[in-house]
Amino acid sequence: MSSMIDGVDQRTNLAGTNRLELLLFRLGGVQLYGINVFKVREAIPCPALTKMPNSHPVIKGMASIRGKTVSIVDLSQSIGRRSVEDPQNNFVILTEYNRTVQGFLVSAVDRIVNISWSDVMAPPAASGTNNYMTAITRLDDQLIQIIDVEQVLAEVMGINTEVSSDIAEEVIENNSAQRKHILVADDSSVARNQIKRTLDQIGVESTIAKNGREALQILQNWTRQGMDVSQHISLLISDIEMPEMDGYTLTSEIRKDPTLKDLQILLHTSMSGNFNEALVQKVGADHFLPKFSADELATAVKSLIE
Repeated sequence: MSSMIDGVDQRTNLAGTNRLELLLFRLGGVQLYGINVFKVREAIPCPALTKMPNSHPVIKGMASIRGKTVSIVDLSQSIGRRSVEDPQNNFVILTEYNRTVQGFLVSAVDRIVNISWSDVMAPPAASGTNNYMTAITRLDDQLIQIIDVEQVLAEVMGINTEVSSDIAEEVIENNSAQRKHILVADDSSVARNQIKRTLDQIGVESTIAKNGREALQILQNWTRQGMDVSQHISLLISDIEMPEMDGYTLTSEIRKDPTLKDLQILLHTSMSGNFNEALVQKVGADHFLPKFSADELATAVKSLIE
């Protein structure tokens, strides 16, 4: 199965084209799930696991993979489904995002597909707020659920969302006279909450959008209302992988609009890879920051709004 992921680094030419590649997999049933290939290192048969005492219930054990000790998370159990009974008869998708490496236990790895972000939609409102989908798409008349793995990681590993008091006080002091506003675009509810909490702690107000297209529409609506966007907001913080319109495309569209082109843009992503830095320059963003560090985000915001 690892050969399915060979050459991921060569797929970086997809970035900036509003397209993505999904690795499809199953969790013990017919339903297909997907994860962005850019977050995947490889897919392998489940290796031998060492159970760790007092670990989170969904962590089935630790495994040594290519010389690195990795936590193996039962993805099915993580999203509220039945736990895997025999891990050794299943597969592990080794992922790298949010500055960490972890393995997700799945029942089967299907294939990689290349699709457009414009064909990826937000979950229907009827699915509620407690689901683990960040997006959905269709392929060959089959529904594919894209799991919010950022939410899974936050629940299993925990994420510190507290800004250090000295950083918060400095930003608040410098920003008090300006009261700058920030627009945030991110499809993950967990990421949106993390960013908003960080901005709240440093005294910065924000408007939240769930994807790139929604963020662009908000900016264009403000312009149509006669608002000087550059005076109203000091910064756009945007995820990169989002349904309908990704962060690269959003940045390109803003730079092409004479009324928006001077807006400062911080691309804030869970994806690892040196290609991000190159694409930031290519599409015209001002800064790139990997998720998630509350202090680093607060410091970057301070630097950009000043």
